[in-house]
Amino acid sequence: MELIPANERQTQKSDRSWFTGEVWLETINLAPAPARHRAVHVTFEAGARTAWHSHPLGQTIYVVEGGGVIGTRDALPRVIRAGDSVWLPPGEEHWHGAAPDEKMKHISIQEAESGFVTTWMEHVAEEDYSTLAE
Repeated sequence: MELIPANERQTQKSDRSWFTGEVWLETINLAPAPARHRAVHVTFEAGARTAWHSHPLGQTIYVVEGGGVIGTRDALPRVIRAGDSVWLPPGEEHWHGAAPDEKMKHISIQEAESGFVTTWMEHVAEEDYSTLAE
């Protein structure tokens, strides 16, 4: 067993090549091999979001606070709120982040495949971010 006290968890500012706006990442767990589980608590300031990306084994997002937006290549972006969870299948290209006027916090859960977790792509165009599904 490994206990990670709350005051020993690392929080870091996101890499600008993968995010737009202010985003903070707090690692919950990076399980050692042979386990593949990874969980991160992510805080997006209003208007902040990821770039387009995918995960080889999929991703679960659980919104814990505030409101946000999530989009895929084949559908208009949708609003997500505290308490919502989203399953993104392996390889699905998507993005997610805070609403334009509201902070959002979510937990991101995914598995590594051969140590690999995320394929990053281009930043989300402003028109894609601001167009919501009805």
